[in-house]
Amino acid sequence: MDPRNRIVAWYESGHRDLPWRNTADPYAIWISEIMLQQTRAQAVIPYYERFLERYPDVAALAAAEEADVLTLWAGLGYYSRARNLRKAAQQIVAAGGFPRSYAALLALPGIGDYTAAAVASIAFELPHAVLDGNVLRVVARVENDASDISSARTRQRFREIAQAWLDIKRPGVFNQALMELGATICLPKNPRCSECPVRDHCRAYAAGTVAQLPVKLRRIEPVKIEDTLLIIRRGERILLRQREATASRMAGFWDLPALAQIPGARVERTLAVIRHTITHHRFTFTIALATARAPEGDFRWFHSHEMAGIPLCTTVRKAMRAIGLRIAAKPAEVAADGARVAANRLS
Repeated sequence: MDPRNRIVAWYESGHRDLPWRNTADPYAIWISEIMLQQTRAQAVIPYYERFLERYPDVAALAAAEEADVLTLWAGLGYYSRARNLRKAAQQIVAAGGFPRSYAALLALPGIGDYTAAAVASIAFELPHAVLDGNVLRVVARVENDASDISSARTRQRFREIAQAWLDIKRPGVFNQALMELGATICLPKNPRCSECPVRDHCRAYAAGTVAQLPVKLRRIEPVKIEDTLLIIRRGERILLRQREATASRMAGFWDLPALAQIPGARVERTLAVIRHTITHHRFTFTIALATARAPEGDFRWFHSHEMAGIPLCTTVRKAMRAIGLRIAAKPAEVAADGARVAANRLS
């Protein structure tokens, strides 16, 4: 049997039941592909379902306030994705309909080669091969190719190989099958070669080099950053600071103020230490109880139950959990025990 047919037959015999695989709506497929960028499928599912419930079509998303979109996205990370989704939705509405070609998709904010190929093939059956991390790994192993996958030249060559593999009669199913193969069988560590539908065609398996592939030579050393974030209270409210619209990270989101941002703040004691990772940055934050006047500018007092309705940095959520205070959508949802613990620790 042709390897392409083997991959598709394997996929159709049983694959993960993911909600975006049960729709032909290009809008829903597009939303899923943006969310799946650098995010695990299982983590995406609840965000995807909530997002489509709130914004069921492109017109609803185009009409949304940016702050509301960011609030719904909070916790999913890589927030430029959410901003670009909204901008793209506005362009789609202005153009009079969802783009139906690879080139038109590629012209939208936040869409690169992979996403354009995925939406074009899955939603419209256009013959464009996808190349994500899973497909890169499958190509490297099937071809037994030890070229550096961080190289643009290698990625372009692998894209051409994936395009040559593509089943042009069923490009959407084939692309999903190939990605599923990489996600569930051709794993980075401990690949399940005995279950692979194309094991007999895999040159790395024949050569015994599966574990050494793919090769990625460039390594970015982590940047370690330490800082102190302050819990400043006024009754039941906590002081937050809105990050500048021009900030390189989490622009427009609300965060706990850092010690250096509150002149004259008096630190009373340490409450917790939290750690947070963004790409290659490793943050260690000391969470300290402090007293201070709220400075002029982008500062505001919030009750804990109000925080669920604003774009909130993950560091705030982690800090609130660490001190035993829950962020809830409504005042009634604030756990009494958690509130008492927090009150005791902050008093």
